[in-house]
Amino acid sequence: MGFIGTIILVVIVIALIATNIRIVPQAHSYVVERLGAYQTTWGVGIHVKMPLLDKIAKKVILKEQVIDFAPQPVITKDNVTMQIDTVVFFQITDPKFYTYGVDRPMAAIENLSATTLRNIIGELELDQTLTSREIINTKMRQVLDDATDPWGIKINRVEVKNIIPPKEIQNAMEKQMKAEREKRESILIAEGQKNAAILVSQGKKESMILEAEAEKQAAILKAEAKKEASIREAEGEAEAILNIQKATAEGLKMIKDVQLDKEVLTLKSFEAFEKAANGNATKIIVPSEIQGLAGLASALTEVGKEK
Repeated sequence: MGFIGTIILVVIVIALIATNIRIVPQAHSYVVERLGAYQTTWGVGIHVKMPLLDKIAKKVILKEQVIDFAPQPVITKDNVTMQIDTVVFFQITDPKFYTYGVDRPMAAIENLSATTLRNIIGELELDQTLTSREIINTKMRQVLDDATDPWGIKINRVEVKNIIPPKEIQNAMEKQMKAEREKRESILIAEGQKNAAILVSQGKKESMILEAEAEKQAAILKAEAKKEASIREAEGEAEAILNIQKATAEGLKMIKDVQLDKEVLTLKSFEAFEKAANGNATKIIVPSEIQGLAGLASALTEVGKEK
């Protein structure tokens, strides 16, 4: 072999090596077969396969993936047919089992999801189906996860995306909801009117209580004012009587101080009765003391005439 042949051989070897170098990216895995049998699984990094002997059988994505299945016809326990579509979140945990465990894994998961959904919905009535999404999700995830474990697949979540009942059921449900809303509206209106009537009644009651309290306070103030006036009137009368008594006492004292004798007092009394006699009185009762004084006055008058 000449120089040119050596160069050609080196070029062929380099080309074979270059064409058999593989770089596995992050979150991926390659399943390698040698002569048709499983050889190894490549992880992230640079790998070299044997030319003409090794073959990359499958490139597997290890990230979480999502499958949105088409709506599936299911029948409820009360014989209502509806359409339900689901969304499955899964992740490949073993590339070898995923490659050799089942043919067409996505189709297998779809069919398994449809049959599991029919079994679960068949045990529920229509109303339960519409209100039991969480129960349906949980049961489906458990069943699918157990079934796909030999396939190297982990089912993380299953979500019921849509539940579509028949058109006539939808119309009936809309009418039912409308009636329910009207019922709630009527109840709210009645409760509002009831509360308003209660508030009006309470307002009238409080108003009457306040009016009665005001009248009571007014009567109390009036009685207190009347009592105060009576007290002041009584105090005025008592003061007037006291003044009269004081004046009488002072008059008697003055009479006592001037030492008037009995005859002077009798003459004064006589003068007082004389003034009374000039009035319209038809009869005058003269005390005995004044009558004696009158006799004395007549005797003195006769003595004067004789002289």
